[in-house]
Amino acid sequence: MSDTRHMAATGPVQTGTAATGPTDRPDVVTEPQQESAWLSVVVFGGVMLLVGGGFHAIMGLVALFDPGYYLVSRSGLVVTVDFTSWGWVHLILGGLAILTGIGVLGGRTWARVLGIVLASVSALVNVAFVAAYPLWTMLLVAVDVLVIYALAAHGRELRDS
Repeated sequence: MSDTRHMAATGPVQTGTAATGPTDRPDVVTEPQQESAWLSVVVFGGVMLLVGGGFHAIMGLVALFDPGYYLVSRSGLVVTVDFTSWGWVHLILGGLAILTGIGVLGGRTWARVLGIVLASVSALVNVAFVAAYPLWTMLLVAVDVLVIYALAAHGRELRDS
């Protein structure tokens, strides 16, 4: 068997085509780059930033317009603030998460770093908000942990693809 990666070209070869790849040397045939299976995990992280940001925005709007919806009063929260303040925190965090999710899906490095920071802050904010709506906030904490893992461990693969 012969090694086809470094075969000399026998006829006219166009550079930059699928046969030769983006190289200036027609005698070097480049193989297509193999995408990692972890690429889908990073896309999942970006989509979860979008979804988690939407959830935060919903929680913020509910806290702003219907503070009686939550299970406890403001004194029952870990951090004693009114629901209007919590609403604005969730709304701002949600908007930033949505913008960052778009950046992550675009393969931006700044978005990966900001996504990890936002997911960490989101997890902390949700732990402080857990008494008001336990099931919803624990769901968001789980999503935040998955986003942190996806972006930290495999985020570079989306940029490289």
